[in-house]
Amino acid sequence: MHPALWVSKTGLSAQDTNMSTISNNLANVNTTGFKRDHAVFQDLLYQVNRQPGGLSSQNSELPSGVQLGTGVRVVGTTKQFSQGNLQVTEQPLDIAVNGRGFFQVLLPDGTMAYTRDGQFQLNSNGDVVTPDGYLLEPNITIPEDATSITIGRDGTVTAVINNDAAPANLGEITLVNFINPQGLQAMGNNLYRATNASGDPAEGEAGIAGLGTIEQGMTEASNVEVVEELVNMITTQRAYEMNSKVVSTTDQMLQFITNNIG
Repeated sequence: MHPALWVSKTGLSAQDTNMSTISNNLANVNTTGFKRDHAVFQDLLYQVNRQPGGLSSQNSELPSGVQLGTGVRVVGTTKQFSQGNLQVTEQPLDIAVNGRGFFQVLLPDGTMAYTRDGQFQLNSNGDVVTPDGYLLEPNITIPEDATSITIGRDGTVTAVINNDAAPANLGEITLVNFINPQGLQAMGNNLYRATNASGDPAEGEAGIAGLGTIEQGMTEASNVEVVEELVNMITTQRAYEMNSKVVSTTDQMLQFITNNIG
């Protein structure tokens, strides 16, 4: 069978994956703390029919060769951890990371997950939890009679209890950073899990050692740029159409040979 059919098949498959990535970005354009994905492509193995630099005679060499590509593949999807816009909500437990860093979340199985989504709430015990009920780590408990909850830019949590004049210190929200955030495994529910590629989490106080600050009463919006994704969608669609045209043209060539040579 004509090799162009298989080359264009890999192109169609790669553009399918790229379109899925783009559609997921657009679907999460309003997801708090979401980071857009980018598909990474590589060309496939080459069939070298004539070696570049080979000797064409005793004293001369080939300046170029004959190398036939076999197509393309998607080798990865990378998260783009650029800063999303900070949106004011005026809710005391809504917090955003302005800069690098992740909040730590304790999962029910005892493992740790990480998130940029700062839409926290209280459970029946007064613990600060995610919308799914997972505890923020380090655990912060808000007393029932607490008012005027304040979260500093360094993560210090204070509140007025029993109308006392002096606010009580309830703990500190720390952040963690990774040497390679793109190596994190996306779990869904706005959570990530550390992997060998991401490296171990480095915990620290917000605003120190390269970590971002914590902004109370704000959430971080998705960093998806709608116009950019729409342009990427158009280019992906055109690339898909061109690969489809290769399939159609190759089929016509084979049909011509079938009908006229016998």
